[in-house]
Amino acid sequence: MNAKHLGTYVNDHLAGSVAALELLDHMISANAGTPRGQFFIELRQEIEQDQAALRDLLEQLDFKENPMRKAAAWFSEKLARAKLSMEDPRGDKLARLEKLEALTLGIEGKRALWRSLNVIADRAPALQAMDLTGLEQRAAEQRQRIEAFRLDVAREAFDG
Repeated sequence: MNAKHLGTYVNDHLAGSVAALELLDHMISANAGTPRGQFFIELRQEIEQDQAALRDLLEQLDFKENPMRKAAAWFSEKLARAKLSMEDPRGDKLARLEKLEALTLGIEGKRALWRSLNVIADRAPALQAMDLTGLEQRAAEQRQRIEAFRLDVAREAFDG
């Protein structure tokens, strides 16, 4: 097994989780005190747990977090949000939909991560110690919950 590639792969997904949490912070703030805000708070808590699992895995594999990847993810999220603000200055229709789609893609990527790690778990003791099937299932549930919400927002974005 190529341990260097595994470390890079996990670091890439850790960076993605940084961007997801930044985006969720913004969405929580924009929807404070509403059912949507609560939805984002709960999703954020789960993604923090997933992020902790990635950090633990990096430690178990004796890899360091890559600060450049995390910084690039943080910057990319800010740039994407600025782009959305220019296209939908009020941020209440199209921008909301596109933010949800970005989260959806991230969650689907995370689900693929857990599935990929599960396939190679027999080659790395650190992976055998993880509940990769449970993590994949949680990602599938997150994806399902966000999809229903995303479709409602799509209807709002294109009405009128």
